[in-house]
Amino acid sequence: MTEQDFYKLRFPVGEFKKPVHITQQHLDQWINSIETLPQRIVTVTKSLNEEELNYKYRPKGWTIKQVIHHCADSHMNSIIRFKLAITEDTPTIRPYFEDRFAKLIDYFEPIDAPISILNGVHKKLAVLLRNFSKEDLKRVFVHPEHGMSFTLEEAIGIYAWHSNHHFAHIEQALQYGGKFN
Repeated sequence: MTEQDFYKLRFPVGEFKKPVHITQQHLDQWINSIETLPQRIVTVTKSLNEEELNYKYRPKGWTIKQVIHHCADSHMNSIIRFKLAITEDTPTIRPYFEDRFAKLIDYFEPIDAPISILNGVHKKLAVLLRNFSKEDLKRVFVHPEHGMSFTLEEAIGIYAWHSNHHFAHIEQALQYGGKFN
């Protein structure tokens, strides 16, 4: 497998590229992607058996099950990050080791719990995001792992990308049918 092939498997929707000017159309599209992720996951996984839920999307990648658990953990963090940024002045968020989380026992459990989490978090998140004012969207948080500040409008784009990125991983794992296990 070439480096380019591996890159395409790792980033099936490409990497996030922040638009020069973030418009209301971008925000609406991004929030829709975030809001619909749980239902998209349910639709594509509802008839999968245990073997299929353990398909990997690339060599040394996560299983479908791990991807879904990761999305739940990541997006729980995201709502806290948004709330910190909206209620505090330039908070520094706390990163976590997602690769270590993915090895914990709960990532090997059924997907009903993380889907329930995603349903609740994404419903709350969509309400929150749709009601930010223009001033709110310019508020920032600091991500110490990257040494950067992110505006809330940019963070919306990043989490929409994250939703689409991992949904594409699930579809990719199904497309390859256990080839990478």
